[in-house]
Amino acid sequence: MAAQDEAALEGEPWQDNVIAEEDLAPLPDDPEVDFDPSGLPRSFRAELTASHTQRGDDDFSEFGLSFGGFRETEAHGTFSLNATLLQADVGPGGDSELGGTATLWQRGLYLHGGWRGNNGLGVVNTPTSAVLQEQFRIFLPSVAMAGLSTQWTRPEDGLQWFAGLGRSGLFSGARVVGFELGDGNVGTVGGQWQLGESLTTAVSLLSTEGQIVQTPAGVPVLLPESTDAVHWASRWQHGDHRVNANLLSSRKDGVDAWGLWLDGSLRAGRYTHRYGLFNLEPDMAWGAQPVINDSRGAYYRLAYQHARWSWSGGLDRIESVSGRSFDGWYGTGYARYQSSPSLAYGGSLALRTSTGTESTSTQLFLDKTLRWGQTRLQIEHATSRSGGGDDDSWQVGVDHALPLRKGRRLSFSAAYGELSYDSRPAEAVATVSAYGGLDLGERVTLDGSARWTGGDQFRGADLNINLAWRVASHWWLVGSLYENQGSRRSPFIIDPLATEQPFVTLPRDRSVFVSLRYERQAGTSAGVLGGQPGAAAGSIRGSVFLDENGDGERSASELPAANVTVLLDGRYAVRTDSQGEFEFPRVATGAHTVEVVPDNLPLPWFLAEDGESRAIEVRVRDTTRVDIGARRQR
Repeated sequence: MAAQDEAALEGEPWQDNVIAEEDLAPLPDDPEVDFDPSGLPRSFRAELTASHTQRGDDDFSEFGLSFGGFRETEAHGTFSLNATLLQADVGPGGDSELGGTATLWQRGLYLHGGWRGNNGLGVVNTPTSAVLQEQFRIFLPSVAMAGLSTQWTRPEDGLQWFAGLGRSGLFSGARVVGFELGDGNVGTVGGQWQLGESLTTAVSLLSTEGQIVQTPAGVPVLLPESTDAVHWASRWQHGDHRVNANLLSSRKDGVDAWGLWLDGSLRAGRYTHRYGLFNLEPDMAWGAQPVINDSRGAYYRLAYQHARWSWSGGLDRIESVSGRSFDGWYGTGYARYQSSPSLAYGGSLALRTSTGTESTSTQLFLDKTLRWGQTRLQIEHATSRSGGGDDDSWQVGVDHALPLRKGRRLSFSAAYGELSYDSRPAEAVATVSAYGGLDLGERVTLDGSARWTGGDQFRGADLNINLAWRVASHWWLVGSLYENQGSRRSPFIIDPLATEQPFVTLPRDRSVFVSLRYERQAGTSAGVLGGQPGAAAGSIRGSVFLDENGDGERSASELPAANVTVLLDGRYAVRTDSQGEFEFPRVATGAHTVEVVPDNLPLPWFLAEDGESRAIEVRVRDTTRVDIGARRQR
């Protein structure tokens, strides 16, 4: 300011220092140099895939075509399409099976009276309302079907109506997703409405023909069992205090059962209280997947959140209604202390005790941020004491994420321990994992994960490598290699309400994929107050994964959540691939919301309240990454 004032007094015009144009660094090339900004946003993609798979004694090939995209309209909302056509040749001289999927979504359709509709046609999941989805200890999964789904909401008074009708089935396919139709039907109808300022209630009727069970080899099959169920839920909320009451009545193959559970939460400053009661009769059912039943009891959770301290604890009392399942106490504790900006440590404890059986699981961890990345050191120990024998397991592991420059990411994990199952002698087991990606120039990208496990009696490996080469402006050539052998449940998870995790050793599964993909985007979002249409854009990439250690970061040893729906701004829908990855290319700069719909998450995994929707900022010519982890009670 002094120099400017002096120049003004002398009568000389002030001039800012300007960098010469020839000295400016050139801007990077726009990945869509022939992008057409005219019209509303639209995109199209198509991918032709050939694959060969060896799974145990089976040897088969798949040929598939997947295509889709979205188109935004001025008066009819946004249309999103995802479809596949799949042909599988099983074994030498085997039969050729033709199948596939197709899903067309219309989201954000506004009508007179304040109504907003979302409609789906094809392979969809049964719809539900917000109140019916608010579960903390008891989880009711949605049902996959080939049919029609519709949902209408009027936000001004909290009124919702939804319905769905279709054929039951199972997802199939190694690389290209298919859907095997069953012999039965699926139907649902329900609604949600607000009774005053504090009370909201909802009801849903669901009828399914077909029950998904796991074979001894861990393969899901659909059995011809019918289920009819009615789920009623009501939410009372006053300030930071909320109570949800649920009542479920079901009939499965002529057997009547019911369940009643109540969940409450209260936020008082830095403390959060959760409590609940439940009574779930044997054979209680909901849809095609197994649900928690044959249990009654109560629970209480207390959590504390501070800038440095965070801790939680809980206690459950559970009794078996029939006397044939778990009957006892279950307690948990967790604590984490951020001692400095770069160091945090803590641990967790779980205790389960019943007549003649006692199990404990202990975890200690240390998180350290260094110049060469973020590291977690973790020690786990689990014991089980019963009349049939004792199990004693321990494991030491290290997770590390490297701070690489843009276009590169790498994390790796290593663990060693002795694991014991079902009163068997302890087996020494070592595990090494890696997960990451690398841009090899401007046109080639390498992504993948690898995990190897070896021990006294157990061998296992997971390999998933994806190489993408951009051969032209809109064309990609992609090659993938996938191999898996061996799987077993974790001895450190002892939640008595979780559905049983069987001990399974899978046959060798090896697949090779080659695909040719075409992508094209065009259009610019309509102008809004304070802004104008323009071509400035970035992209969003991310993943949905099973957060085994609950730290919110994707470690190399943690598995992806495949075939899960992800929404951008509640309008544009995509599904995660075999690595749990998703992408929204060419997104307008500014604030956006990424939301995960927990329709195909395997039980007992769930999304935490702050994980279902993420607010992000997209910058011009930049890729914003978001990884969302599903959790389970621990």
